[in-house]
Amino acid sequence: MATFLYRLGHTSFRRRPVVLLVWLALLGAAVIAALSAPATKALPFTLPGAESQKAFDLLDQRFPGSASDGATARIVFKAPQGQTVTTAANKAEVRKVAKEIASGSDQVASAVDPYTAGAVSKDGSTAYISVTYKVTAAEVDSDSHDALDKSVEQARASGLTVEAGGNAVKVAAHGAAAEVIGVIVAAVVLVITFGSLVAAGLSLLTALIGVGIGFLTLTALNSPLELGDNAGVLALMLGLAVGIDYALFIVSRYRSELAEGHPKQEAAARATGTAGSAVVFAGLTVIIALAGLAVVNIPMLTKMGFAAAGSVTIAVIIAVTLVPALLGFAGDRVLSKRKAGAKKSRTEKQPGEANTPLNTPTKSPMGVRWAQFVLRRPVAVLLTCVVGLGVIAVPTASMTLGLPDDGAQPTDTTQRRAYDLLAEGFGVGFNGPLVVVVDTTRSDDPKTAATDVVTRIGKLDDVTAVAPPRFNQAGNTAIITTVPSSKPASEATEKLVEHIRDTGTAIEKDTGAKLLVTGQTAVNVDFSQKVNDSLVPYLALVVGLAFLLLMAVFRSVLVPLKAALGFLLSVLAALGAVVAVFQWGWLASLIGVEETGPIMSLMPIFMVGIVFGLAMDYEVFLVTRMREAYVHGEGPGQAVLTGFRDGGRVVTAAAVIMIAVFSGFIGASGAMIKTIGFGLAVAVLFDAFVVRMAIVPAVLALLGKSAWWLPSWLDRILPNVDVEGEGLAKSTAPKPGSGPGNDDQPQPVHV
Repeated sequence: MATFLYRLGHTSFRRRPVVLLVWLALLGAAVIAALSAPATKALPFTLPGAESQKAFDLLDQRFPGSASDGATARIVFKAPQGQTVTTAANKAEVRKVAKEIASGSDQVASAVDPYTAGAVSKDGSTAYISVTYKVTAAEVDSDSHDALDKSVEQARASGLTVEAGGNAVKVAAHGAAAEVIGVIVAAVVLVITFGSLVAAGLSLLTALIGVGIGFLTLTALNSPLELGDNAGVLALMLGLAVGIDYALFIVSRYRSELAEGHPKQEAAARATGTAGSAVVFAGLTVIIALAGLAVVNIPMLTKMGFAAAGSVTIAVIIAVTLVPALLGFAGDRVLSKRKAGAKKSRTEKQPGEANTPLNTPTKSPMGVRWAQFVLRRPVAVLLTCVVGLGVIAVPTASMTLGLPDDGAQPTDTTQRRAYDLLAEGFGVGFNGPLVVVVDTTRSDDPKTAATDVVTRIGKLDDVTAVAPPRFNQAGNTAIITTVPSSKPASEATEKLVEHIRDTGTAIEKDTGAKLLVTGQTAVNVDFSQKVNDSLVPYLALVVGLAFLLLMAVFRSVLVPLKAALGFLLSVLAALGAVVAVFQWGWLASLIGVEETGPIMSLMPIFMVGIVFGLAMDYEVFLVTRMREAYVHGEGPGQAVLTGFRDGGRVVTAAAVIMIAVFSGFIGASGAMIKTIGFGLAVAVLFDAFVVRMAIVPAVLALLGKSAWWLPSWLDRILPNVDVEGEGLAKSTAPKPGSGPGNDDQPQPVHV
């Protein structure tokens, strides 16, 4: 691998104009494809095998044209103090809005008059219009959103309090502030790390080119592949993150090779062969983690994972081709002024004078001093870190999963105000009614069976109201709306769904009628359960494949095992922090959390997938350098110091960039985005600075030479990928001390 990438780096450096033109042409083609692509097609949300999905499918068959999984909205009206919504004037205004909404968009299936549907509170203060759409929430177009907003605004002018909730209401986007903040912080960190604007700009430029190609390509493929907007957002976030990281590592290694006295072309080739090998295998771990989302068997997640994996693949290819090409244009300008001056004075020495390597420091770098501290006290450092992360992980044991509803929205949004008005006028359970579908095709008396269902459900705890059954034209299927007495995202409502389904088993045995529970609340429950059930298989697949890959990379059993266990510890600690803040409410006000509740069900699997990939990045970049030093003759302890000398500063910079990118999302208004941003930022903080920077050197110090032990039979089976460049060192003669002027000439390579 190292020799192949060395040749690739050599060629890219020498043919740099061609390489640059090829990538710019690909970027241009992606721009043209994105601009000429058809309108984005919404991604239908399905849960294969879930009971709620089976109920939707049954409703589509038995109630044709009803759009059972169509978007819904509730327009809530509250009369001024001292009035009711049943006065003539207020009633006329509400009915006027219902007619406007029904005729305002072709996507609207119905807007039900609250006075004929019984949607008025007992005290007459509140009423709501139920709006159903012919399309799913993702397919509601901008014209429909605008028509709904216009009707609400006009109704407010009458003096009524009017708010809109439901999944058909447009949610304000968080904007691009998070991405902009991340890029700015990344630029600052790169400049500080390299001490060179050219080096920092080169890393950012290659990352942005890769992200541009990936994101624009996904935009062009969005409609035919039904990718959805979330796939592009995830690909953008990860593509930017790993693109900067990968360029950072190769540029840093190039600077080290220059400091050793190698000509520029040779330095670029060696950097691509060594650091580039680490980039390839680190990228593979990220790709495995993202593609593994297919295990969950939710089409939306599968497409998001493959789209993001494609973006990471582009980042890897750019790192090993475009980065060495741009290094050819940059030359010595990637060095800081101090190192560039030292290199110049070095090349100007008279014949016979001794050369001093540019990277001979007068004082050990901070990373080396930290590694020396850990090597002197490995047991104390290891116990402190493990116990500390273990304590932070304790809240994970009480984590409850769910999906946020409108009650988790900020209080200044119309969705949250509509939620509160409904809860005040009708009860909190009114915000998440359950739809019970009764299939009576095998029942001798369908109406009696449906009535029996209403009676049994009404006797369950946590049920406020049960509507009479509504049959289809064939009379073989009924819909029964059930209102819980607890909030949609609460554990009590989740248990109620389970109790209704358990009751359905007895009903089917007694009457032959089959009962299915659906509706948005039931979908959320099924989604959370499906993700939760898939977590262990997903974790086993991702960690297992990565373990095998890292065994081939490090030629060791214990090092990959340590990497996997350290990752699990950091993820559990990060989940514990998420539970403490977003579920328990600790320090919640500091980051703007207005409503605590269940943790978003996607959080664990997202953190496992995304953080695992990034964590293995840091592991590969840091430990590969240690392995390289050990293979080339250094002792175990000295190899750890060498790894921190060459990789510690760079890994630190990469982690700071990631934390900054993810932290930018904490300021978003949406609870989901805020939770993801906080969780990922904390996970990277724990993994990079506690696990990789402290636990890793402590464990390696305790293991000594046995850290690199590999059974001989396994050594014969595993492919020799040569990430550390052992074969490269044998096949290329070092060229220190080469005079200036031959930097761009091909160096002889014997392979």
